[in-house]
Amino acid sequence: MPNVFAQAHAAELQRHLAALTGHEHAHVRPYGKHLLIQLHRDDDVDAVARLTEVARNKYTVAFRSHTGRWEPLPAAAAELKQAAQLVTTLLAPYLEP
Repeated sequence: MPNVFAQAHAAELQRHLAALTGHEHAHVRPYGKHLLIQLHRDDDVDAVARLTEVARNKYTVAFRSHTGRWEPLPAAAAELKQAAQLVTTLLAPYLEP
């Protein structure tokens, strides 16, 4: 079971994503030291991106390629809000409902 801090960070990231994308189809789920950004379309759930906590409140970002591997995005570790902006900027087509 994810700890309370991971759940709080997931909820915060989900709020940032909703504000930046203008919709609430992207959901965030804590998974160990990761925050998975999943897009819900009809009955399908696609993992689009993953934030990994590398230091206290610092995250790196990766996206899931067509091969299923996690590929890092070209950015330094950032705080949660900055990481959300990076995800919505670079992965905008993947976050459309």
